[in-house]
Amino acid sequence: MTTIQIRSEIPGPRSRALMARREVAIPRGPSNATPIFAASAEGAIIEDVDGNRYLDFAGGIGCLNVGHRSPRVIAAVREQLEKYLHLCFAVTPYEGYVAVAEKLNSLTPGKFAKKTMLVNSGAEAIENAIKIARAYTKRPAVICFEDAFHGRTLLAMSLTSKTHPYKAGFEPFASDVYRIPFAYPYRSENGATAESFAQYLENAFKRSVAAESVAAVIAEPVLGEGGFIVPPTGYFKIVQEICRKHGIVFIADEVQSGFARTGRWFASEHFGIEPDLITMAKSMGGGMPIAAVTGRAEIMDAPGAGGLGGTYCGHPASCAATLAAIETIEKEGLLARSAAIGERFEARARGWKQKWPLIGDVRGLGGMCAMELVRDRESREPADAETKEIARYCYEHGLILITAGTYNNVIRILVPLVVTNEQFDEGLDVIEAALTSVTARKEAAFSHA
Repeated sequence: MTTIQIRSEIPGPRSRALMARREVAIPRGPSNATPIFAASAEGAIIEDVDGNRYLDFAGGIGCLNVGHRSPRVIAAVREQLEKYLHLCFAVTPYEGYVAVAEKLNSLTPGKFAKKTMLVNSGAEAIENAIKIARAYTKRPAVICFEDAFHGRTLLAMSLTSKTHPYKAGFEPFASDVYRIPFAYPYRSENGATAESFAQYLENAFKRSVAAESVAAVIAEPVLGEGGFIVPPTGYFKIVQEICRKHGIVFIADEVQSGFARTGRWFASEHFGIEPDLITMAKSMGGGMPIAAVTGRAEIMDAPGAGGLGGTYCGHPASCAATLAAIETIEKEGLLARSAAIGERFEARARGWKQKWPLIGDVRGLGGMCAMELVRDRESREPADAETKEIARYCYEHGLILITAGTYNNVIRILVPLVVTNEQFDEGLDVIEAALTSVTARKEAAFSHA
């Protein structure tokens, strides 16, 4: 029995009516990847207001590794709502915040003493991590990477690489931010190694900013919005060694790559590194808004009392959801499930790559996997229009997925890890049909040219 059920044109009449209301009431800035309005969701399935049922390969942009309406998360939030809704940890603290901090201190890489602060979003975690690093080092500068995405607030946007739509028109940006190339194997020179990629950091100390002025280097272990780019295995160990040599705080942005997405609790574990600070959000809350900065206790303690915090930071319901999401990952074996999903995708996608030149690269770690599409494998010209066409075909045929990449040419997989094999294969069937359709259209257009 198929999961996908399409009962109307896409978008259906109710979705179209809601979109008309949306266009009057909401500015164009908060954009939508699809014109579909959701009515309900469960596991890896979304039903829209017109009764159409879709497989969800986007997972709220990676927020739903434990699935929509995870039973433990729903039960924990309901139980918390019977006690109190909001108090503000800065006024009257509560156990949930402490319990989440304790859990994150034990889960994150590194045997050293750690402490954790909670905030509301990934961007807020990034901003606070930089504040903490600057307070600890008494230095101003931050080094980040090309193709990175760290958020949309001022400092986070300054650290983000992609210009459109994230940065253009929002200048000026925060000062003392310096950018170097990331280890992007597919678009690098032949023969590039972990060592040659890491040399960009040492070069920055000669060309852009003195090492003794740098408070932090911040990096996503696997680039998210930048295109699910996985660096060579030894790369981050070298980067971290360089940071330690110069007294620089190394920050791992695990907002998208954390909480089982890559087959480990954190992607940093794949590279054998122990970041000084880790930022996290998205699937941390199982669908509830929450984020965190976890790091070395002596670094985390650098800001004075009152220097960190916020009204809703570590909201009680979100803390309850976080503990339940972590328990779900542990008890339902979602680390192993993520690895299995990645293997299943890679096996199918590598077959597609042999069949269609449109697929330039297949990559990923665990369930954080992707395909980069190109018009020509020699030039590697990004196939941005084709990628958009595939995404549209997919949602019109019952599969919701999202794209990524600096060049808008990457199909990424962020399916909830509770997806069944049958559901996952059904979704891959839709992607295959989309590739078939788009390739046939290109060939027909070429033959008529």
